[in-house]
Amino acid sequence: MTKIKGAEIIMECLRKEGVDVIFGYPGGANLPMYDALKKYPDIKHILVRHEQAAAHAADAYARVSGKAGVVWATSGPGATNLVTGIANAWMDSVPLVCITGAVVSWLLGRDGFQEADITGITIPIVKHNELVLDVEQIAPAIAEAFHIATTGRPGPVLVDIPRDVQQQLAEFNYPDSVDLPGYQPTTTGHPQQVKKAAQLIDEAERPLILAGHGVVIARAAEELKELAEKAQIPVITTLLGLGGFPGSHELNMGMPGMHGMYWNNMAIQEADVLIGIGMRFDDRVTGALKEFAPKARIIHIDIDPAEISKNVKTAVPIVGDVKTVMQQLIPHVSPARHDAWRRWIDDIRRDHPSIAIPETDKILPQYVIKKIYDLSGPQAYYATGVGQHQMWAAQYFWGDNPYSFVTSGGLGTMGFEVPAAIGIQVAKPQSTVWSFCGDGGFQMTMEELALCTEYELPVKFAIINNNYLGMVRQWQDHYYDGNKQSVRMFQPDFVKLAEAMGMVGLRVSEKSMVESTIEAALQHPGAVLIDFQVEEAEDCFPMMPPGVSLSETIDQPPVNQPEYAR
Repeated sequence: MTKIKGAEIIMECLRKEGVDVIFGYPGGANLPMYDALKKYPDIKHILVRHEQAAAHAADAYARVSGKAGVVWATSGPGATNLVTGIANAWMDSVPLVCITGAVVSWLLGRDGFQEADITGITIPIVKHNELVLDVEQIAPAIAEAFHIATTGRPGPVLVDIPRDVQQQLAEFNYPDSVDLPGYQPTTTGHPQQVKKAAQLIDEAERPLILAGHGVVIARAAEELKELAEKAQIPVITTLLGLGGFPGSHELNMGMPGMHGMYWNNMAIQEADVLIGIGMRFDDRVTGALKEFAPKARIIHIDIDPAEISKNVKTAVPIVGDVKTVMQQLIPHVSPARHDAWRRWIDDIRRDHPSIAIPETDKILPQYVIKKIYDLSGPQAYYATGVGQHQMWAAQYFWGDNPYSFVTSGGLGTMGFEVPAAIGIQVAKPQSTVWSFCGDGGFQMTMEELALCTEYELPVKFAIINNNYLGMVRQWQDHYYDGNKQSVRMFQPDFVKLAEAMGMVGLRVSEKSMVESTIEAALQHPGAVLIDFQVEEAEDCFPMMPPGVSLSETIDQPPVNQPEYAR
């Protein structure tokens, strides 16, 4: 068999894995990989402006495509610039394969130019990483990387390959299968636990489903719908679970937690059985753990055994792939109605509407976001940054596509929204893609706008511009005596910035302009940036103050408390 260079072996491996796009940035230590690219025109490379953006773009690409995202970076700063993106993928359980070039092997450990111990640095934030020192081991290492990244609880894997190893010759032999005795994820639920869960569900008078990102990752939306409809159980979806249950369905309840729907937080506190599916009982969902769901027996279904009983005491733990476990569970659950329970929730919902938009001539951020949803159609995709605009985007998202809402949930990474939207547009080139941006987070990765022009990506960017780091300002107003420190920042002219990047830039300063400007952006075939100059001091409600229970959620600011008044 003909021998080829290690860099070409990398490309052959990617082809075997069905990879059609790489997000990356070249440098001295990975130049052999870039040199090999010309022989593989079926694999597209997207040249980002910063490696962090490569990881975020690949992360979002993976979430909507269902395939692993692939990232390239050079050694030292190139590799360390990936760290935030890798941590983001780790926290949100996204399959990411990062291939970094390392300095030549004889310089390892000698503080050579642009050397960094990236395998050591990333140990806490990857499922697995490996430094490959033998060209014969490149193919097995990459095969293992894809296997580990995409099975069990998905996550990032990093393979570091010195430049000289990329240049050595070897035969290409890709493993037909990967056998890792120490890594055998449990995918099927224990039969007795499944039956016990079904018994609890049948006995329940006030059951609730809490559905998380695991439902979306496992492509288990149909099974969740079947379970909920059979037993008529209301479904609450976490921030990362949005879309996992159809937003238009009568059993859909929206989001819980710190900025979730008031009625959901009250329902959790009253439920007698809580079914957590593919979620990890994050503190933004539970509030004070000791007071969370005090009347409920909890069933927890998750692929990762480490999540079971980590935060809340579980009555019935079931480890397994949520799609598989729900397929096991549904036949054992009896049909039910729970009419009284649903009426109780409806009453709370009617008395505490939570997301009603106030009538005003001002441009409220939630009004802008709602208009974008209303005008963009059911097939559009959305990426968000982190902060107030993210919470409003989540509150008003009631879409039916399980994969159309992409956000940074676990790590809460500002700057995620611009490269994430680019990654979505690469995965879904014919779809409308919106990026909801905060004016602060946008400035962290706005250099990536250039990609939209270079690769003809028609992303629509909506900057919800309130001249503040809005969520920090809100906390300073309510919990730090209004002491606004370092939350207002100088901003560039976003419209001129868009034009400088080769795209259309629009500014909206009157409420009457909102709808027509969104429509104009949707009709434009290329990328558009809209600077929505929204009300500066608008707060995001409902809100559960930090450290308290769900029962203390503030639905709307009390009018007799000036600190909550608009």
